[in-house]
Amino acid sequence: MIIETRTPEETFALGKKIGEQACPGQIYTLNGDLGVGKTVFTQGVAVGLGIQEPICSPTFTIIQEYESGRLPFYHFDVYRIGDIEEMEEIGYDDYFFGQGICLIEWAELIEEILPDRLIRVKIEKNLEKGFDYRKITVEGIEE
Repeated sequence: MIIETRTPEETFALGKKIGEQACPGQIYTLNGDLGVGKTVFTQGVAVGLGIQEPICSPTFTIIQEYESGRLPFYHFDVYRIGDIEEMEEIGYDDYFFGQGICLIEWAELIEEILPDRLIRVKIEKNLEKGFDYRKITVEGIEE
């Protein structure tokens, strides 16, 4: 499915809707250029899961864990991963195959260790349609 948003609030609302519908064990990949709204989308997912604490990108820690929602939420940012061994060191498979929700920013960098069943989210800008315009493609989820 393709959704077009025109404000950060609409991008947040889409993330929230996805978070409200999320099921245990789901893995979401989140790809898009820097500054495209991945964190805004992720904040919406967290609110949809019932998480009230602030959500920030785990760029330097690789993973942030949130346990206060209706499901555990594991937010990965693998932009700075040097090699797959770093993912093994943090025990990625415990997260990927657990009962929480994983959302992985820059997932294309760890494609070889991702399971087959994923929900892929791609956020793209198009400045010709406006500064805040986003085209959000979601694959692997029922509408």
